[in-house]
Amino acid sequence: MVGGVWAALGLSLTCVWALSLISPAWFQTPTFSFSVFTYCSWSQGDSWNQSCRIFRSLADIPDIAWKVSAAMLLGGWILLAFNSIVLLSWALFPKWLSSRKGSGPAPGLQAAAATATAVGLLVFPISLVPPLAKEACGTSSMYRSGHCQLGWGYVTAILNAVLASLLSITGWPGTTKVPGRTILISSDTERILLMPETSK
Repeated sequence: MVGGVWAALGLSLTCVWALSLISPAWFQTPTFSFSVFTYCSWSQGDSWNQSCRIFRSLADIPDIAWKVSAAMLLGGWILLAFNSIVLLSWALFPKWLSSRKGSGPAPGLQAAAATATAVGLLVFPISLVPPLAKEACGTSSMYRSGHCQLGWGYVTAILNAVLASLLSITGWPGTTKVPGRTILISSDTERILLMPETSK
């Protein structure tokens, strides 16, 4: 049961993060919006008829900070997706995996994904300096958005980073030391494993 809840949370977090990554609504004006991988423009008052472009490679991205941010954010999403697959396999095959590993899914993957995402989110506003951002936002500079407003995509990305870090913190299996024995308390398998202490 608990493994299924963690798998559902991990999968939904991965899907929402993917939506946030492909959304162009990170910084926006009344006629232009852009994010790490896409940007869109439209006529004043006609936001339903947008012309959007995707940065297909790192060479297309206009600034080095933007490239670093894109690499970190995509890497964070890949780690989060891999962690979701691990969580799903743990939920589907808990007995087989618990006998092979002895503890729950690795929350280190989720912590690494949250860290990479946080670094990417902190680096991205540095990229408000290139001509593309200055043309859209006017007097934008490092960590100052000029005339651009923060869009829902960037806010969603921040919330995803916070949720991923909280999920990784609460996902660590508890360990308690008892003289002569180690007790692993794993909420994923819903049982207590008593392991004799080995002397060296």
